[in-house]
Amino acid sequence: MSTPALRSVHVHPVKAMRALTLPEAEVQPWGLAGDRRWTVVDAAGRVVTQRRHPRTALATAERLPGGGIVLSAPGHPPLTVEVPHPSATVTVDVFDKPVEAVPAGPDAAAWLSAFLEGDFRLIHMDAPEHRRPVDPVYALPGETVSFADAYPLLVTTTASLDALNSLIALGDRAEEGPLPMSRFRPNLVVEGTEPWAEDAWTRIGVGEVTFRVARASGRCVVTTTDQLTGARGKEPLRTLARHRQRDGRLVFGQNLVPEHPGTVRVGDAVEILD
Repeated sequence: MSTPALRSVHVHPVKAMRALTLPEAEVQPWGLAGDRRWTVVDAAGRVVTQRRHPRTALATAERLPGGGIVLSAPGHPPLTVEVPHPSATVTVDVFDKPVEAVPAGPDAAAWLSAFLEGDFRLIHMDAPEHRRPVDPVYALPGETVSFADAYPLLVTTTASLDALNSLIALGDRAEEGPLPMSRFRPNLVVEGTEPWAEDAWTRIGVGEVTFRVARASGRCVVTTTDQLTGARGKEPLRTLARHRQRDGRLVFGQNLVPEHPGTVRVGDAVEILD
């Protein structure tokens, strides 16, 4: 077995939209720089995810210097959105938890409403005091997260994906595999481990940064969504239900909390510290 190393780095500038692959990324206390600092909300102020709106997988947000983004999607002209000036915040419903954030302008709302065919707005998380607390059952005091589902980062391994795809190939939905890693929307992908080695991790080092492993990642219907087309199938949830149930959840990957800032780079050695 080769030495574990960081194979790829991914950020999602707008929650639920397509991932960007980077050669390196700055690690901040609440996640990778530029990851899920923006989100889409519906008319009721609820965060939009691929759970209810798989079409969001078709949209891309390219990052601009200073934190702005360029939105693009098939059939829609690109739109540049600058970070909104600090102003009165609006309350956003993130999985039944209220979060304060700043709305972007009407052009962004019009673009999203046309793309998603409804009443939608683009929201930016602007200030550290608006970060959300990590689930207190699995957090240490003061740990926060942006618009990610629950934790600052998600790590997966190529060996576990290979093992999962082998199991899918033996099942009754074999035609849906093999699945790409993009189905799981990770931030860090590690190669050079044994399959499912991450189940035993409690603390790891990636290059110059160390991370606490908070909890295995429970998977939902988003993983059944083709990130290139928005189409849905049954896998990997059907196979995870047969082979990867833990405490009533279907798990793949591990949630991470940074212990300090730094930078991670593709090729960095990954050390299992505990």
